[in-house]
Amino acid sequence: MSDKEESNEELDKKAANIAKRRLIIATKNSIAGLTACFKSEEAFRIEVFISIVALPSIFWVAENIMEGLLLFFVIALLLLTELLNSAIEAVVDRVGMDFHPLSKRAKDIASAAVFISWLLAGITWLVLIFSN
Repeated sequence: MSDKEESNEELDKKAANIAKRRLIIATKNSIAGLTACFKSEEAFRIEVFISIVALPSIFWVAENIMEGLLLFFVIALLLLTELLNSAIEAVVDRVGMDFHPLSKRAKDIASAAVFISWLLAGITWLVLIFSN
């Protein structure tokens, strides 16, 4: 094996190690974010509880894999929008607790995203429950 091939292999190994470290750090940060949101946001805790109850229900409500995935995805979307809403609220609160119209607008818009996710999830579940 030539020196050039050996150096390419070393670079590949270093790149793989860096990628693994980044993945581990990103996973730890994600778990920290989930934990922080669960501890500090009552709405997120309620939605997690509802998700825990709803997920097994997919097996009774869905008639096929596509319906099951749809029900799963609207639950995931709800949790995702709540996480983003909580992040936006934390950043706005970090900037300052004084009232500002832009702060209110940011929080209201993020809250509206959660509301739309709730509507989407509710309509999806109801349609599939009553159509099956």
